[in-house]
Formats: sequence, C-alpha cells, structure tokens
Amino acid sequence: MSSFTWKRVATTARWMGMVVTGSLILAGCGNNETTGKVTLSGSSTVAPLAQVIGQQYESENPGMEIDVQTGGSSRGISDATRGLVDIGMASRALTPEEQENLSPHTIAWDGIAPIVHRDNPVTELSDSQIRGIYTGEISNWSVLGGPDAEIVVVNKAEGRSTLKLFLHYFDLKNSEIAADVVIGDNQQGIKTVAGNPYAIGYVSIGTAEFEASEGAAIRLLPMGGVEASTASVSSGRFPLSRPLNLLVRPDLSQASQRFLDYARSAQVADLVKGQFFVPIDYSSAEH
Repeated sequence: MSSFTWKRVATTARWMGMVVTGSLILAGCGNNETTGKVTLSGSSTVAPLAQVIGQQYESENPGMEIDVQTGGSSRGISDATRGLVDIGMASRALTPEEQENLSPHTIAWDGIAPIVHRDNPVTELSDSQIRGIYTGEISNWSVLGGPDAEIVVVNKAEGRSTLKLFLHYFDLKNSEIAADVVIGDNQQGIKTVAGNPYAIGYVSIGTAEFEASEGAAIRLLPMGGVEASTASVSSGRFPLSRPLNLLVRPDLSQASQRFLDYARSAQVADLVKGQFFVPIDYSSAEH
C-alpha cells in the first residue's frame, strides 16, 4: 500500500474518532437536558404548592432537583430579577416596573380573608368594621357582638404580598395599622390566631381551609357577604382574590422552562386542588 494510501487511512480514522467523540459529547448534552437543578424562592403561599409540584416532577424526571425556598413575594421578585434563583414566586400580580425584568406565569388562584378563633361568636364583619379593627378605632370584641375582651390584631410583616393586597383593598397604609402581633408566613398567622381566642388575622384562603380541615382552631370570615372559600374564588365572586405566580427572566434555561411548563399543565390539577387552591384554565395556559 502506498504512503499516500496509509495517510488517507490514518486521516479517515482520526476523522471517524472525532465524529464518535463529538457524538458522545452531543449525547451527553442531550442527557443533561433532563438532569440538573431548578431553584425557586419567594411567596410562602406559593411555596407549598411549588414544593409538591416539584416532588412529583422529580419522581417523573429522575436526575432533576427542584429546590424551593420561602421568604415572601418581595424576596422572590428580587431574587429572580437579580438572577439568584431560576424562578421567583409571588402571590400577587406584578407591577409594570417589575414586569420590565420578569414575566409572571399563573399556576393557581387564591383569596385572602380574615380569620378568627373557632370559639369566637363573631361570624361576620363588614369592611368598615375590619378597617376599624386594624386602625385601632374598634378595640373590643363586645362592640361587634363578641365577648368583652380586647381585640388582638395580627398583621403581616413588610414584604409580604398578603399585606400589600390587604392594605390596597382597605385603602390603608401600613403605618396606620395598630398591630399587636406581626407575623411572617400564613402558617405563623394561623397558629397565632388558633392559639388566642381574641385574635384576628388575615391569610390565604387555601391555606386556612386546609389547616381548618386538619383541625386548626380557626374560622374564616366572609367578605362583602361572600363566603371565604376556594369555591367563591373559583366562581370569581370573592372580592379579594389573587394569582399565584411563577416569575421568570427572558434568559430562562431549558430545564427551568420545562418545569414551568409542567407547573402550568393539567398534570398538576390534583396537586393544586390538594393544596386548596383554584386551578387555572389549562386549555388557555401559555407555554
């Protein structure tokens, strides 16, 4: 065989080796599309739902890890904007300024309602009475048909979307609130009210319904004559409803996009209902 032929064989072998190596690299990249980690932070209302969706997603996609952290909607918006997490969580709509950097994707609907202790005989309060309680104008339950006892006002901490929506609905500033206790997440608010027969707070309807069904000593109060329930939220009748959003930047990774699509699919409907939230219309969900 001529030297030219040997050189041609050697060149062909090297080329084939490069093709094989390249194919292995591409195959490896293909596998990496179904492995990795997606991080989320933000709303304590959205977090439990994102957690159960993440667990189901992990079980269906071995090699994927969904890491969910709480801290309030403000943290979720900030972390997502700064690129500290892949996806933020917020239990409210975004402002026009916030949407300059982030796109919101609703995965469920919820409402916000006042809660009192289960043994409190007061079963309904008007908007003006709730406003009076939170500004300190009404300080005793007897004025409202309850026991002769001081009202313990439980308010949300700064940075919580529940606080922002509550203040907006009642046309209040946080500086006007006469709070006895300031709490963070919904669970803390529920525990506080369940542990004090004279307390009043406001939390996620979905979370409160779930905890009440599990035996928590609380009762949801109607608003505007409408029962505080996920059914009322679903019908669009409840006056204080909100979207539960996942927030993403334009440079969303493929792994994060796949999880976002999954979280907005009909595959999670039972999980949404299981958390006592209202599912979105999956037929019109954008992916």
